[in-house]
Amino acid sequence: MTTEHAILATLVVYKIVLLGIGLAARQRTRDGVDFFLGGRKLGPWVAAISASASSSSAWTLLGVSGAAYAWGLSAVWLFPACVGGFALNWYVVAPAMRRSPEVRNAVTVTDILVGGCTPRWRKSLSLIATTILVISLGTYVASQFDGAGKAFQETFGLSKSWSVIIGATIVLAYTLLGGFWAVSLTDTLQGLVMAAACLILPWIAFSAVGGFSGFSDGVNAITVSNYTSFTHNALGAGGLGFVVGILGIGLGYPGQPHVVNRFMALSEGEASLRNARRIAMTWAVIVYSGMLLLGWCGRILFTELADQEVIFFKAAQSLLSPVVAGVMIAAVLSAIMSTADSQLLVAASAVTHDLGRGRKSQSMLYSRLGVVLLTVVALAVALLVHEKIFSRVLFAWTALGAAFGPALVVTVLRGQRAPAARLAAMLLGFGLSVLFYSLPETRGTWVERLVPIMVSLAIMLLARKHGDTPPGP
Repeated sequence: MTTEHAILATLVVYKIVLLGIGLAARQRTRDGVDFFLGGRKLGPWVAAISASASSSSAWTLLGVSGAAYAWGLSAVWLFPACVGGFALNWYVVAPAMRRSPEVRNAVTVTDILVGGCTPRWRKSLSLIATTILVISLGTYVASQFDGAGKAFQETFGLSKSWSVIIGATIVLAYTLLGGFWAVSLTDTLQGLVMAAACLILPWIAFSAVGGFSGFSDGVNAITVSNYTSFTHNALGAGGLGFVVGILGIGLGYPGQPHVVNRFMALSEGEASLRNARRIAMTWAVIVYSGMLLLGWCGRILFTELADQEVIFFKAAQSLLSPVVAGVMIAAVLSAIMSTADSQLLVAASAVTHDLGRGRKSQSMLYSRLGVVLLTVVALAVALLVHEKIFSRVLFAWTALGAAFGPALVVTVLRGQRAPAARLAAMLLGFGLSVLFYSLPETRGTWVERLVPIMVSLAIMLLARKHGDTPPGP
């Protein structure tokens, strides 16, 4: 059996399992609450791993390892940024959401953000929130499909177009079948596969470079001038800006609706939250440390790659047997699909539930049509817009984090703010993210990472409580 055949067989079996989960979950999906929140009955393992897998996309396995390969030791700041973001979500946001009365009857994050508003304000806020979600998640899902294209291209030599279409079709199939139940159960399986890959492949690569001494000698032997710098050779204010900009990634975690909706779906009880938190934090430490180590070891083993974001595939195919390499590549597709399916579902909930289209009896039909629509849009972006996964995901992540994070955190911690403040926070958070991303001098800098979210947060903190101002439109 050739390497390609072994990998293909592994992937086929894996996808059949995912579709089987989708069919099984279909029996538990009876209404909108089941389709979007799993009836609020997720156990700690499913909630923790599915939330973790949803927040860790192709960006984590391909982008983080690629950044470590390209940047060197300065990529280490991605670890406290991402693990810190997990801690912010699980230690601050999740407990607050479970105590907040605004969350009790909410089905989506937008429900929380428009709570207590008059019908006209609710309509305006829902429309803005939905527009931001569809744009950001469409970009985000497109990057996942692009990651699938790289996986199939590197493994089988297929064209990018067919690779993207195949990956998107599988995700669409099981998401339509079982909704949130299917997404959460498949994400749990995929999250466990990802964690296994992030333990096994980096350890084998570390052994291949000669352990601690070989790693140290290999890194020091790399001739790239900034490879051993912790600030990417930036000094003074420039170095501080580089570090702060990377750490700012962690502030985007509370604003990711496809992640925080797991807190709404987690079963009742303090024990559930406590256990889920431990599981999620352990998962984060394993995955992010593993991908950084893989990128650094990969640079020692494979000195020149035209595309650094394929180091995961290169290491798997060179260091592992065909079957194990197949499992590793399945892990990449797991990362892609576990994020894409959650985002498709959140976007569908925004279009159908938040905008209130159709009669209640038709909500399931409209929900599924929303999933199909966003899939088509994301496919078009993935096929027509050429950009690295790392930068595309960070744009969508920052935009969502700035638009929704401050509004959500302030609402669940301090109560509802005036509707005009909520609207301004969402619009400025998103608008500034787009502006700074589009300007070459601020793109990818601390300005893009921090200023939009700080402005949005300031608006929410300075705003009056809802009810202290005239009701508005």
